[in-house]
Amino acid sequence: MRSSHSLIALLALSAVGMGSIEAYAAENAAGWYALGTKGSMAGFLPPPGTYFVDVNMYYEGTANATSAVGVALRDISSAARQLNLRGELLVEATADVTGKVYYNLPSVLWVAPQKVLGGNVGFGAIIPFGAKNVDFDLDALATLSLGPPINQTFTRGQTFSETDSSTDFGDPVLNAVIGWHEGNFHWNVSTLVNVPIGPWSNSSSSNLSFNHWGLDTTAAVTWLDPAIGLELSAAPGFTFNWENPDTDYRTGTEFHVEFAALQHFSPKFAVGVAGFHYQQVTGDSGSGAKLGDFKGRVTSIGPVMTYNFQLGEIPVSTQLMWTHDFDVENRLEGDLGLLTISLPLSGAAPPPASLE
Repeated sequence: MRSSHSLIALLALSAVGMGSIEAYAAENAAGWYALGTKGSMAGFLPPPGTYFVDVNMYYEGTANATSAVGVALRDISSAARQLNLRGELLVEATADVTGKVYYNLPSVLWVAPQKVLGGNVGFGAIIPFGAKNVDFDLDALATLSLGPPINQTFTRGQTFSETDSSTDFGDPVLNAVIGWHEGNFHWNVSTLVNVPIGPWSNSSSSNLSFNHWGLDTTAAVTWLDPAIGLELSAAPGFTFNWENPDTDYRTGTEFHVEFAALQHFSPKFAVGVAGFHYQQVTGDSGSGAKLGDFKGRVTSIGPVMTYNFQLGEIPVSTQLMWTHDFDVENRLEGDLGLLTISLPLSGAAPPPASLE
């Protein structure tokens, strides 16, 4: 049986959720769409062939609050926790939550030789794998007494901590895309489907899967002038979420727009700035959304660099990006690092600076 710190972790989350400083929106403060992955050349779909793309993401963020919180707890009963609590608790506490996550998103994309509506069509799949760690720290500002089955009193000034971590696969994501080229413009429309078959536990806050279906549609465009090497890319989209059947929690509809502006100094090397803006357009819902109709928001921006090289006869493209969050509401605030490596398994994409 896990210790009563499991309950304290829940209270820490609730304090953050109800506090006046930072709060969580979206279930477990995370969405399944990987923000920041559509950066340089987002609108460019390569010619017919099969391609491998490996995205490595590392994110670290924090949230904190000072609150007097009335928490309406749902029933919590599992072999892992051995808890069965009902009713409301009033907690006065300061809470700090730190999340660290590494995601590896290997994917394969096949672009068909036939055209549809004048564009190239592609299909792919992503199999996420990674590690996630969540730390909870809570300082009691008043005496807190818990009845059965905890039967424990925590005094003012006492500190409680818990760490929850996972290393596992995430939900697979299916991809379909159609793209066009016209002069210096390259654009595409893509659809992603989150398939909820990855490992998931109701007693963990560090799941890498999401336990619900999801659908994302994104339109991306890139303008690249090979004569001067200037690139501008943007990719707005919407993510739609179904309810998690085990928690009765449904994350609201999410809008996201990713962007990049780079100067290509040669077919091999480019630098610039990139980032994204995320905004929930509808609040969380369902009987499991105990903390209310929250809507999250964050903007993140930072430097980006691309480098292309030959590995024998194979052209390899890389992208390295770092962004920092600001204008954060109801989300963790932190930093994102992203390294993308892509190469053709068959076919060959021309280097970006030579597109014509």
